[in-house]
Amino acid sequence: MTKEEILESLKEVIKVVRPEMDVESVGFDTRLREDLALDSLSMMLTAMAIENKLGIRFESQHIFNTVGDVCAIAIELLGK
Repeated sequence: MTKEEILESLKEVIKVVRPEMDVESVGFDTRLREDLALDSLSMMLTAMAIENKLGIRFESQHIFNTVGDVCAIAIELLGK
């Protein structure tokens, strides 16, 4: 799976978590808290949805600040 494919999957999840968000403007540099206004609960729900969608499990040491961070860690986990 490519970084772009993961981005599209993440956009689908964001549509559900934040239905009012225009996901077409979401890119790798989009900040999760500042740009998407995800609080801790929304972050957890988003992470769980991506885990289920991609068949991966994020670890507690993974830190996500941007959409690109999520994509990079997902690629790493998919490669294991």
